Amino acid sequence: TEDEARRNVKVYDQDYHDLLDDPNVEAIIIALPLFLHHPVALEAMAKGKHVLTEKLMAHDVGQCKEMARAAEHTKLYLAVGHQRHYSVLYDNAVNLLKWNTLGELQFIRAQWHRSNLPGSDGWKPFLPGGEKAADGKLVDEIKDRLASYNKKLAEWDDAAAKGRRIDPDEYGAMKRLRDQYAAWDIDQAIAAKAAQYGYEEISLGGSPPRTRTAYEELCRWRLWDRTGGGLMAELGSHQLDAASIFCSAMRNDGKHVHPLCVHGVGGRQTFPYDRDAEDHVYCTFEFPGPGYEAPPADDKAKYGYYDPYTGYPAKGIDKYADDPSKKIVMTYSSIMGNDWGSYGETVMGTKGTLILHREQEVMLFKSGAPAATKVKVSADKGSATMSSYETGGGSPAAASARAAQSGPVSRGYTEEIEHWAWCIRNPAPENHPKCTPEIALGDAVIALTARLAIANSTAADPAQRAKSYIAYEDAWFDPNSDATPDGSKPRSAEDALAKPRG
Repeated sequence: TEDEARRNVKVYDQDYHDLLDDPNVEAIIIALPLFLHHPVALEAMAKGKHVLTEKLMAHDVGQCKEMARAAEHTKLYLAVGHQRHYSVLYDNAVNLLKWNTLGELQFIRAQWHRSNLPGSDGWKPFLPGGEKAADGKLVDEIKDRLASYNKKLAEWDDAAAKGRRIDPDEYGAMKRLRDQYAAWDIDQAIAAKAAQYGYEEISLGGSPPRTRTAYEELCRWRLWDRTGGGLMAELGSHQLDAASIFCSAMRNDGKHVHPLCVHGVGGRQTFPYDRDAEDHVYCTFEFPGPGYEAPPADDKAKYGYYDPYTGYPAKGIDKYADDPSKKIVMTYSSIMGNDWGSYGETVMGTKGTLILHREQEVMLFKSGAPAATKVKVSADKGSATMSSYETGGGSPAAASARAAQSGPVSRGYTEEIEHWAWCIRNPAPENHPKCTPEIALGDAVIALTARLAIANSTAADPAQRAKSYIAYEDAWFDPNSDATPDGSKPRSAEDALAKPRG
């Protein structure tokens, strides 16, 4: 409970180094702005601590390689929070692909669309303590809302004292909201310390000129290139990881598939210069298809299509050397001006289409069939349960009841942490988190290279704009190679551990 946590959990509220210096701490979870993942992870491993860091692995590819090298050197567990590796829903989707339910995988369409417009942007939260408006007046939205919530709760308390019934659920929700804003308001105490913690003040220009304070960079770190990674790092990396999982499911060698190339465009189409991050990004990726390296043993049986007139593919589908079209294409978009479709992935094969929506449900469509099938995945004792029913009708009563008892399917966050902790307690070569440093490095290379392509697309120089198409190199995905797409220079494990902040 919260009371037990407050009594028994030690809080380090001055300097995280106090936590790293505590010999009783075996492992840490890093939930910090992106630019701090690398130094804090290295500092932790230098102190002998296991690490689970949020995605993206680090701010640039060189930093990711240093983290991977440090984990190998220290023999500590370094896990990265791409939670889809622990999602029951995505595990079922992988099995559908392995069972050839979709046939030959051909196209993946992914998106993360949000209605974040100026004045209602989740990446630009209110500043605790307020900020100056255009007219020079101080606006403190947190303080004003907190006062409103307290007023409403006081009215309900007074009404209850007079014998009126107050909806306990509504009261509880309001109280939680009040407590959240009260805790948020306390954060203004660190405003004067933001520069001390490594955040910077800059001038944004304009008329009249506006200054972005170090405190604003701390609170709105996702908006700035120095501290965050924009839409591709914060959102796109999840779905690029999913695409790699899907493409890997078509193989039998256990390799995590990487894309061959990316073409990206984007920019700030909605917001003024109150950020570096683009608010609209669009990418096309090419992944190696099932026939890219070598043809399957029995193509007719595997993919389920056959032309009796030409006899194709009786002699096998050509490998990539003979047929360069054997690829899986993925398109990705993340926009902030419209939330139609929300977020998810659509996976298309020769036999059917799989739609994964908001990490909560799967819809399965058979090619050429008028009816669609929805697949609900729910956690069950001992195993995952998957029930299918026509989208036009209701689910079977038993499956519906079971799903209701078990609640919504887990998105994988809890399982991810539990497995990391289990690996620490059960060290063995075969025991390791599912998102290893090598896999996380691959996901970072994919996302950060796409981000580089998008940045190139906005350049004034035509030669630079032409670099919005980038072919991936195998060496970028190798922790032991110094090659990177972004020019970053990884150091040896020994040097990185000795001087984490470079």
